[in-house]
Amino acid sequence: MTEPDSSPQHRLARMKFRAWHRGTREADYMIGCFFDTRHKGWDEAALDWFERLLEEDDVDIMAWALGTQPVPEAFAGAEMDAMRRLDYVDIPR
Repeated sequence: MTEPDSSPQHRLARMKFRAWHRGTREADYMIGCFFDTRHKGWDEAALDWFERLLEEDDVDIMAWALGTQPVPEAFAGAEMDAMRRLDYVDIPR
């Protein structure tokens, strides 16, 4: 029997919470909106990538997405390319 904490739904809920509760509004919108717009199309590798990304400091994630710091090899690829487009950020007015 699968533990409730390891279910796919719980994994996604945990990632969503962590994506939207980063500590600053700017990071919440960048990382949270990215999760909201992209996660439905993710395979297991992309989910693993995002979970690893969530372990990084917000300032680093934002710098990689904004292009002010080089992206580490561990995070380079299609998902980071999508994050760098910033077309997913929807800031309510």
